[in-house]
Amino acid sequence: MRRRAFLAGLAGVAAVSLTGCARSPGPEPGVVRYQGATGDVTFPELAADMGLLEGVALHWIGNTTSGPQDIQAAVTGDTDVGGAFNGAILQLAAAGAPITAVIGYYGTDTRTFGGYYVRADSPVRTVRDLIGRTVAVNTLGGHYEAVLRMHLTRQGLTPAEVDSVQLVVVPPVAAEQSLRSGQLDVAVLNDMYRDRALARGGIRAVFTDVEFLGPFTAGSYVMRDEFLAREPDTARAFVAGTARAVAWAQQQPREEVVARFRDIIARRDRNEDTTAIEYFTSTGIAGRGGVIRPEEFGTWTSWLERDGRLEPGRVDPTRLYTNRFNPYAATPPDAAGAAPVAAPPAGRGGEEPS
Repeated sequence: MRRRAFLAGLAGVAAVSLTGCARSPGPEPGVVRYQGATGDVTFPELAADMGLLEGVALHWIGNTTSGPQDIQAAVTGDTDVGGAFNGAILQLAAAGAPITAVIGYYGTDTRTFGGYYVRADSPVRTVRDLIGRTVAVNTLGGHYEAVLRMHLTRQGLTPAEVDSVQLVVVPPVAAEQSLRSGQLDVAVLNDMYRDRALARGGIRAVFTDVEFLGPFTAGSYVMRDEFLAREPDTARAFVAGTARAVAWAQQQPREEVVARFRDIIARRDRNEDTTAIEYFTSTGIAGRGGVIRPEEFGTWTSWLERDGRLEPGRVDPTRLYTNRFNPYAATPPDAAGAAPVAAPPAGRGGEEPS
């Protein structure tokens, strides 16, 4: 595969396609416009349901198709917040996008992770065996492309060998079949898709992201700098409420979190399949309440510079994010869980406007 610019297409953010929604209204004071995810509950949605947003209203304008698309929508002003892999945020900021990450929202740990899977009889055993192979990923320029390329590089592969690994975009729902049918050599599988595939047998992991990098917060929500300057109180209430929802999900038994998600999806009545949330195991977020750690941007900055994809010194990773709105930022790590968030009965929080 020819060497491809990482996230080429994010630099020229223009029109953004929003799925399954009405035309986005203009910004309104005290309102945060956002995209959701089909069959899933975002942490801002959980915060709204728990009544944690302190008067801030969420306005759902549809569902996102990917992390890169979600932050593009925030940059162009179609939404006020968007979430993506931190490496994608870094690249977009390097291209001049006026955005700041405000809270971590997904990550990887020993219960929530993604793996690079092959058929049981595959000759691929090590990362070096991936040279010249095809790999199914859910999107280009995202988490799994970056983890793969970093791992290949750290194993000593040359740039030409790294670029010989061909990435093919395949929807997660089709990745397992593409692997089993022999259309592709490797498929990235996570969450429900991983667990279902492993239950059927006949596949094995070459490596997983958590085995390679350990537990880490992988993605953050961003807001436009203009929004943060114009609506600081709205931003603070949004982030603080979302942080408390994250902390609640980090503290509660899995069954309680899943039950809450299931109830939220049923009440919002969008004709969604709730199968995916039954496979929820953890938030995967490393910092209590989504507090962003320096290495969660620094790791990707250093790698992109070494890989020749980012001019050294062009981006200061400490200026890409802020924890100033997060109430857990000043909490010592050993006391972070000392004040559990009390959850009100389902449906008692702020309802989203239609």
